[in-house]
Formats: sequence, structure tokens, C-alpha cells
Amino acid sequence: MKKFVAGILMTVALMATPALAQERAGFDPAVESAISSVMPRLITWRRDIHQNPELGNRETRTAALVARHLRSLRFDEVRTGVAHTGVVGVLRGGRPGPIIALRADMDALPVTEEVDLPFRSRVRTTYNGEQVGVMHACGHDAHVAILMATAEVLARRRAELAGAIVFIFQPAEEGAPQGEEGGAELMLKEGLFEQLRPEAVFGLHVGNEESGVVFASPGGNMASADSFRIMVHGRQTHASRPHEGVDPITTAAQIIQALQLIPSRQINAVDTPIVVSVGRIRGGVRSNIIPDDVELWGTLRTLDAGAREDAMARIRHTAENIAAASGATVDVTWDEGNYPVLHNDPEATARGVAAISRVLGQERVRPRTPIMGAEDFSFFANEVPGFYFGVGVNPPGVVESPSNHSPRFFVHEPALEVGLRAMLAVALDRVEPDAIAGPQGAVQ
Repeated sequence: MKKFVAGILMTVALMATPALAQERAGFDPAVESAISSVMPRLITWRRDIHQNPELGNRETRTAALVARHLRSLRFDEVRTGVAHTGVVGVLRGGRPGPIIALRADMDALPVTEEVDLPFRSRVRTTYNGEQVGVMHACGHDAHVAILMATAEVLARRRAELAGAIVFIFQPAEEGAPQGEEGGAELMLKEGLFEQLRPEAVFGLHVGNEESGVVFASPGGNMASADSFRIMVHGRQTHASRPHEGVDPITTAAQIIQALQLIPSRQINAVDTPIVVSVGRIRGGVRSNIIPDDVELWGTLRTLDAGAREDAMARIRHTAENIAAASGATVDVTWDEGNYPVLHNDPEATARGVAAISRVLGQERVRPRTPIMGAEDFSFFANEVPGFYFGVGVNPPGVVESPSNHSPRFFVHEPALEVGLRAMLAVALDRVEPDAIAGPQGAVQ
């Protein structure tokens, strides 16, 4: 069965036509021609990046590919080495107008690919001291290729554009290596929006949803993500005489159980979705020794900034009081580099949805249910109004498929044209709205 499914996916992946069949002239003829011209290269770029993935703050090859492309398009400015390996390109139009920003993330994940493709990743590297496979298991290869194609289409229309477009190719969305800073937060810290502050910033994310459909909603779309550590301090003793010490293992077990009562018993789960998870436990060296200390690592996720602060306080209160009841003590710390809630600006979202609907048709744009995953696009959207949307990349007819971050995550490449069209729609709506021709049919 597994080989059969893999065979289906392989057939879909190697379909001869990467572009979508068009029955809708969503843009004027010049834009449509540019889209048709760039689509084969979009697929080539995506496959090249997929086959050569790089982890966060190490995206040197990908960054070089992007910078070389932007320079070939004669961008007004191309900056490299931003937040370690980021690339920022500026395209100025021939007329005065607004400044907008378009963003794609470049990094891969420490995941060993299991999809049988001719361009599958076989890269291995060291991550946190361990040998790991590397894979674009979250679709960032698609994001980069789409934005490279967007840059080419818009560069051809430089004279007609009003204002300026900042292209952000961002490293380390999945998090920087231990001991390093990175991602959107570092790009902003280095002054990304200080010289050219956009009126809005746009981004997309491919996912295992219906092929060729755009998903978007205003408000909280993706959760904040806060990593915590709880160090439980007991007193070491022989396992046969637990009464002579203080057992941090049983105390840690009680803390883990009690943390689950915060979202399920202390907070209204309908009004305020919250997820508390402990993903790692470390403590002890032998089965017959109760150790001094046990360390817990976990995450807190929520869609509301106020609920986030409240839950953080509850986690600390719960851990401290359970420890005290057991005669133990705890240190609760929150890691740096946590992500805030990704909040879609209502006005930017309404305008973006309207533009995409004009290009793709209303039937191809649907509300997005908030998810508890996190995205550091949230840092950009906290600085200026942001609009972040999803693009489904399941093969046609496939309802359930491996999700992002799975070693079996699969991108149906013909759906990437929808991502390109959607990104062009939100951009041209700001800098050349007359280039959007409006609905004349349906996209298949």
C-alpha cells in the first residue's frame, strides 16, 4: 500500500505541465504572458532548492541563488548577509506610490526525506551536535521559488509600477541554532523597515490542503509559541529509601499532569484555545538512584496575547506550588526567540482577499481556521499591517496527506501557480491595480 501511494505521488509529481490550465484572464495580457514564461523556471528553482536544502542561518547556497536572480533582474538594491544569510531586494517603480513588502522564508528542517522523487533531498548535516537529514518538509522551497517568480514578473513591469516593493528572503523561520539569533526578529532588529517602511507586508504558506485553494481570514491566524523550561530540584537518595530524599521525578510527573489542567479546567477552551505540551524530560542516570534534578522542556501556544500572559503566569504558579507540596523547588524560565500571535490586519486582509478573488474567483478563496502552529512572520505583522495566507498543495482528489514537517510532506507543483497568482494579486493591487483584469471564468 505504501509503495502504491508513493507511485501515485510520483506520477503526479512528474506531470508534464507544471502550469495550471487557465480559463480566467485574471491579469492583463502582459502579466499573463510573463506568468506563462516564468512558470517552468519556478518549478526548476523549486526542485533545485528542494534537492539542496539548508538549515536556519546556513542558507548560503539558497541566498546566493536568490541574490543572483534579483541582480539579473536589475533590482535597484540587493542586500545580502541580512540576519546572517537573508537577502533583501528593492524594486522601484516608474511612478510615485506606496511601499509594500513581500516575504518568503528559506530554511529547511532537520528531517530525513521519505518521498521518492528524482529531486529528493539526500543532504545530511550536523544539527545540535547530531547527524541529521535535511529536508524542505515545510514547503519553504516553494515559497522562495514563488517569490523569485513574482520578482521576475514585476520587474518586467517596472515602468508601470507605482512606488516600491521590498522583497524579503528570510532565513531561520524555523528558529536559529542554539546560541544564535535569527529570523524575522533579527532582520527587524538590524533595521529592515527603518529606511523603507512598507504600508503592508504580505506572505504565504503552502500546506496539505485542497490543491489550488487560498485560505485567509482576519485576526489571529497562527498561535504564539513560547518555549519554557522547568527545572525541578529535589534531593538525591537511594531508590530503596525515597523518604530520605525529595523525588524530583514524581514531582515532575505531577507537574506535567497538572499543566494539562490549565487549558482543560482553568480557561474557557471555546473563547481562548490554548495548548500546553511537554516535549522533553531529562533526569537521572540509574534506575536505583533518585536524582537531585529533573528538567522539563515544553511549549505554550495560544491565539490571544492576553491569554498568553495569563497562561504563562498559571504555568509558573502550578509548577511552584506542586513542587512546594512535595518538598521540592522549581526554576521556571522562558526561552528567548518566542513567536507572538500571527495577527492578520483586518483591512489588509479584506483588501488582499478581494484582489485574490478577482484573479482566482471567489470559489478559490476560503476562510482559514486558525491553527496552533506558529510563524515568525508575526514579527513583521506586528510592525506594519500584515496579510498572511495559505495555499493548498495536495494532489487533486487527495483529502488526507502528510502535513508540514512530515518526512513525507509532498507539494503538488501545479498548485504553485496559484501561489504565484495570489502573490501577484496582492502586490499589483497596491502598485498597479489596473493590471488586474478581474473575473472572466474559473481557474481549474
